[in-house]
Amino acid sequence: MSEAKRVLVTGGAGFIGSHVVDRLVADRCEVRVLDDLSTGKLENISRYVKRGRVAFVEGDIRDASVVEESVEDIDVVLHFAAVTSVPLSVENPRFTFDVNVKGTVNLLSECAKKKVGKFLFTSSSAVYGEPKFLPITEEHPTNPMSPYAESKIAAETFVHGFYEKELLSSVVLRLFNVYGPRQGVNDYSGVITRFIDNCKRGAPLVIYGNGGQTRDFIHIQDAVDAILIAMDDEYAEGNVFNIGSGVATSIFDLADTVMEIAGVDLQVLYEEARPGDIRHSYANISKAESLLEYRPQIPLEYGLRTLLR
Repeated sequence: MSEAKRVLVTGGAGFIGSHVVDRLVADRCEVRVLDDLSTGKLENISRYVKRGRVAFVEGDIRDASVVEESVEDIDVVLHFAAVTSVPLSVENPRFTFDVNVKGTVNLLSECAKKKVGKFLFTSSSAVYGEPKFLPITEEHPTNPMSPYAESKIAAETFVHGFYEKELLSSVVLRLFNVYGPRQGVNDYSGVITRFIDNCKRGAPLVIYGNGGQTRDFIHIQDAVDAILIAMDDEYAEGNVFNIGSGVATSIFDLADTVMEIAGVDLQVLYEEARPGDIRHSYANISKAESLLEYRPQIPLEYGLRTLLR
């Protein structure tokens, strides 16, 4: 990066945020992390906090006073704090909107007030719903199938509104299925994390639906590359970008690949598709390739091998 920046990372102790913090610290940025530790783990960034490389604020983005404190003297805000689970959003839509929309508006308002230089918002491929065409471009109509997706569209609308009123420079990244180290294993985990955990335990792999559904899996380091490019690139401002691998992988093939790499042959169980799950999804990333010169580097099989090691 061209110069050291003062960067606030919301959700910076979580899966994606902590990997971004790694790179920001390596680039000698002044980093502040705001996280309520509901899903993030302080251990992901504790080595930086102990050495004074990262200032940590434990708090909730819905708390205006915490947000005001966190945004003070900041050049860039990278916003990852969110309810990210589709099943959880179906169970608790009010909580999802409270965090994902109200929390984002709190941040936007304070950033505009403090004249923060740039606001980067991580949205999701879930906003497209069941696609009308593949691969999905940024111009694809939004068709949310879950409260999570609805909340991301609503938050995007506020981000665009602040930009159009010239209150705050911003960029939106619609991330596809990010995977990699530090991704938690729980009832709401991503499919790769669950498959790998089951392989290690010798437990059956569970597929929701018939396994023919497809996803676009992008390694965390490729996602971080895109985030940091967009943070620095003036041509990114005011834009929405798909960030994925541009490759479709079926869940059935993913299960086979994970078992082959792990050297196990486990039972595969099929259960009913979950509410809010879409059938097919993979990204057209030509806009990011053209404007950001973004090029994903890590093929899925290599990324899976590194995880299983």
